[in-house]
Amino acid sequence: MGPQTQTERIEPSIQAPHWSIGARVAFRLCFIYFGLFCLATQILGGLFPVPKIEIPDPAALWPVRQIVFFTAAHVFQIKHPLVYTGSGSGDKTFDWVLAFCLLVCAVLATGVWSILDRNRENYVALHKWFRLFIRFALASEMLLYGMDKAVPLQMPFPFLTRLVEPFGNFSPMGVLWSSIGASRPYEIFAGCAEILGGLLLIFPRTTMFGALVCVADLIQVFMLNMTYDVPVKLFSFHLLLMALFLLAPEFPRLFRFFFLNRATDPSAQPQLYRSRRANRVALAAQVVFGLWLVAVNAYNAWSGWNTYGGGRPKSPLYGIWNVKQISIDGQSPVAKYDRWRRAIFDFPTTMVVQRTDDSFEYYRASIDAGAKTFALTSNAVGNSKGNFTFQRAAQDQLTLDGNIDSQRLHIQLQLVDANKFFLVNRGFHWIQEYPINR
Repeated sequence: MGPQTQTERIEPSIQAPHWSIGARVAFRLCFIYFGLFCLATQILGGLFPVPKIEIPDPAALWPVRQIVFFTAAHVFQIKHPLVYTGSGSGDKTFDWVLAFCLLVCAVLATGVWSILDRNRENYVALHKWFRLFIRFALASEMLLYGMDKAVPLQMPFPFLTRLVEPFGNFSPMGVLWSSIGASRPYEIFAGCAEILGGLLLIFPRTTMFGALVCVADLIQVFMLNMTYDVPVKLFSFHLLLMALFLLAPEFPRLFRFFFLNRATDPSAQPQLYRSRRANRVALAAQVVFGLWLVAVNAYNAWSGWNTYGGGRPKSPLYGIWNVKQISIDGQSPVAKYDRWRRAIFDFPTTMVVQRTDDSFEYYRASIDAGAKTFALTSNAVGNSKGNFTFQRAAQDQLTLDGNIDSQRLHIQLQLVDANKFFLVNRGFHWIQEYPINR
């Protein structure tokens, strides 16, 4: 056989280092716990996204769900049924019990592994492949959440109902969502920062920089979740831990550079293969997979923007309508309808009534713009139903005639110019002689 070419040459092997017992035990625990967490949560679906298809969390399926239910009932003495899917919260009782189960399994497995494999010097080979897995697991979530902010979609500009709701009625999470949603440039900036962290994790040479960006991003996200009671505390904390796991091998170099003012050696992270050609193929595969993650998450975010975000279809009667006059069965109102203050049409299939005590009642609405009719069904207990015809004598005037629960209603409404809300029209100013803080 002829001599090997430059691309086929096998690089000389480097003597494997000796890991301390603490490093070996810590790696075993991280390998098992983070591996189980990624396989049991939304991270698995995020690693293999499919456009317009939501993959259920594996923890909600058999047998993990049954294990969590059993632990909740017999270890924590929880008697009520656990919510495990469809709530939108990442801090459900189910999630905390799941984390407990994963941690117990990881600790027990680490103990057994440490006994059976106590003579091993290191886990260099396993570490480089697990590091690759964590890189893309974290990158997939950073790209997902980053795209949802960069579009922007995660925190939309305040809906019409928010514009007339008293600030004191907002939850802490509602305050955060509305304040960030009201500043689209900031939300886009925050999303781009998360996308940057995800993109840098795709490439082996920029993994440390990407992990640093992710740590900065996730510290902010975690603190916002903690201080505004956003129910993603548990999940964002795990993402932060995963970013720190990627940084851990670089801690000595970072300490020498930033705190001791000393030069550092290049990163000692090993290549996946000893062959240069194999490493180039592996790099190409990582880039292609990373581009797939970027493309699918961008597509899903843009589809969401046009489905339920800022680019969504709006109601044919879109707007905030102040009630000018209302009558029931031709007489002055004496029932609950006398407390109507506004009717709000935002989404195509909903209508919201604001009462004079600033409470809201939500209705499902089926609007036929051609026939100038719509049907209502209350979302509240009792499921009040109604049918109306409407007329618009002018663009800013609306008259409703119909009934709700066998009572005949006549309502005259006046359209509110949403552009007159200070939050909407204030805009950005380079020069301010006095602060406008109201």
